[in-house]
Amino acid sequence: MDDFKSYSNAKNAAAGGQNGGQGAAQGEAQLNNTVEMAKIITKAMSGKSTAQIMQTIISEAERGKREGRLTNADLDNFYAALSPLLDGYKKRKLKEVIARLKTI
Repeated sequence: MDDFKSYSNAKNAAAGGQNGGQGAAQGEAQLNNTVEMAKIITKAMSGKSTAQIMQTIISEAERGKREGRLTNADLDNFYAALSPLLDGYKKRKLKEVIARLKTI
């Protein structure tokens, strides 16, 4: 994974061409961005342990929060997108990490 800024910039560029009257099209563009982000993350994290992946996510998110590039809404969206893919323990762990990041 490069960083959250790359994802944010791609998301903003895709949404920039949409006007307010095209809510469905914008939602579809966001879904496509989420799918593309998932592909990028999957490729970047291939072969890494769970601990390495968690450390990368946490450090990038902490940096994004401190630099003002990552909002609590972004964190909520990340949780909503990722949580259906996780089992109970991992979902609880992600929720704990998100809660910690929101306090930064």
